[in-house]
Amino acid sequence: MLEQPKMFQAVMISGGSLLTAGIILFLFSIIANGYNNVTGISVGFMMGAVFIFLIGAFFVAAEEMLEKRDRGSQVIPLYLTKGRLK
Repeated sequence: MLEQPKMFQAVMISGGSLLTAGIILFLFSIIANGYNNVTGISVGFMMGAVFIFLIGAFFVAAEEMLEKRDRGSQVIPLYLTKGRLK
């Protein structure tokens, strides 16, 4: 994930800011007794932040693998080889 630092950093910043907002809302809803509805929203924020981070990291890794696929060695299927395996 070193070849796509801008995209990965954007995913980290957006996921981190949502996670921070979710934690702050969760703590606020626990400390203030009258805000029970905010607890569900804060848990949703935290789950969304983790989801965004995981999907973003997957996209960055997949993009790097697609860029590197031409650098590998050629694999020839066994049925195309002329000799037999012993």
